[in-house]
Amino acid sequence: VQLVESGGGLVQSGESLTLSCVASGSTYQISAMGWFRQAPGKERELVARIPPGGGTNYADSVKGRFTISRDNAKNTLYLQMNALKPEDTAVYYCNARVTTSIEGFIEVWGQGSLVTVSS
Repeated sequence: VQLVESGGGLVQSGESLTLSCVASGSTYQISAMGWFRQAPGKERELVARIPPGGGTNYADSVKGRFTISRDNAKNTLYLQMNALKPEDTAVYYCNARVTTSIEGFIEVWGQGSLVTVSS
C-alpha cells in the first residue's frame, strides 16, 4: 500500500483547508486510516481516525472543527479543517493500518503535507 497526500498550504487563522490522501496497491488490506500531525519540536500526535469497526475518533483539540471522511470508491481519505488556528501548524501525515496476516499488521505513512496557519 502506498499513500500520497495533497492539499497542504499556507492559510490565515479562521480559514479552511482540506487534505486528501490517495491509497494505491493492496487497498483491500487496509483496516483503518487516519491523520496524524507533528509540529516543530513536538511528537507526532493523532488528529483523527476511522477505526476498523467504523465511526470516527478525534483529538480533543480539533473536535468540532475537523472532519475526517473516506471515499472507498476513490480509495481516498480526507481531512476537512475549519476554523484553523496557528497551533494547528504542523506537518500532517496520512496513516493506514494494513493487515498482513490473521494477527499481524503494519503501519503505512504518507509523505507528509505542511499546513501553516498565520495569525
